[in-house]
Amino acid sequence: MYKNKAADGENNICGQKVKEIRERLPEKTSQRKLADMLQMAGLDIDKNAVQRIESGKRFVTDIELKVIAKVLGVSYQELLDNC
Repeated sequence: MYKNKAADGENNICGQKVKEIRERLPEKTSQRKLADMLQMAGLDIDKNAVQRIESGKRFVTDIELKVIAKVLGVSYQELLDNC
């Protein structure tokens, strides 16, 4: 059977990592600032979408994942590693 949710019932497996990496960035980066950075990179994402991604309430497409990884300066594999 096809599963479209993470084992814990969330809609993505990268949200917690996105939050952790965002909070570790050298320059203080709020959800709004990350949304601005993503918009500059070509994604139509606002602060509310970032909040929903980080809380696991929003699905993340492969295209979005690639851009998020690039903006955060990590590989997409690191975002998918939920260890």
